[in-house]
Amino acid sequence: MSLLIVGSMALDDLELPSGRFRNVLGGSATHCAFAASSLARCRIVAVVGRDFPTRALAKLRARGVDLAGVECANGPTFHWSGRYLEHCRSRVTRFTRLGVFARFAPEIPAAWRSGGTVFLGNISPVLQARVLDQIRRPRFTAIDTMNFWIARERAALEAVVRRVDAVFVNDEEILEWTGAGNVFSGIDALHAKGPRVVVVKRGEHGAWLSDRGKLAFAPVVPVRRQLDPTGAGDAFAGGFLGWVERSRRTDSATLRAALSVATAVASFAVEGIGADALARVTPARIAERRRALRALCAGG
Repeated sequence: MSLLIVGSMALDDLELPSGRFRNVLGGSATHCAFAASSLARCRIVAVVGRDFPTRALAKLRARGVDLAGVECANGPTFHWSGRYLEHCRSRVTRFTRLGVFARFAPEIPAAWRSGGTVFLGNISPVLQARVLDQIRRPRFTAIDTMNFWIARERAALEAVVRRVDAVFVNDEEILEWTGAGNVFSGIDALHAKGPRVVVVKRGEHGAWLSDRGKLAFAPVVPVRRQLDPTGAGDAFAGGFLGWVERSRRTDSATLRAALSVATAVASFAVEGIGADALARVTPARIAERRRALRALCAGG
């Protein structure tokens, strides 16, 4: 078994307080796979252009990631550019060029269609449904989404969320989606739409996990220098689902442990530039940060 990741692989241009960086390795599937690969076997279904760097593919393969589902199409790779403001607390998109990603129609290899854990990254809910149609008897399924899909394709998104075990959102997204007045009311409203598990990411304010309404919280790992928050949410999902796949269990205790793993992994993501920041994460380093989290929660 393995963690199947369906999403984008991209090149990013970033304007950060520390400088400007071009053609940085990015994309939801890329960040998620780097994050999860120290915990479980990973497989990616995505599309890249002829300009996607071979060194990036080599780094993923070196982490044991199976790229048999990655199509190399004629044309440019999905390219995003953003400028970060206020010590990386907010950002402005400078441009989004979909390239070959505009024609992405995920086809899951036949050998990958049964069992395991499935993560549907931040792509159109129509494409997320297309993937679910191809999967048989998965152990655990999860999606990520964003304000764009909530506003533009809500009916399709709600049809998808009824079919999955878990949904990852941030606090702004859950309030827009549900119309709730606070995160906790939003969690209840989102459960009513179908998923057993709701995970709400709140940036530097930690993350909430709700398993059928039973709440758990994890604070962030204190990071002295945040260089680049791009993809931290996908890294969080990768840590969470990598632990679920590694454990081969989906009970409440496993999900609570996955929450602390996710928080630990996301802390590595912000300490470097792009997805490469996750290439050096190991189980031992994750365990060390989880110990730091436990000490923080214990007050000593």
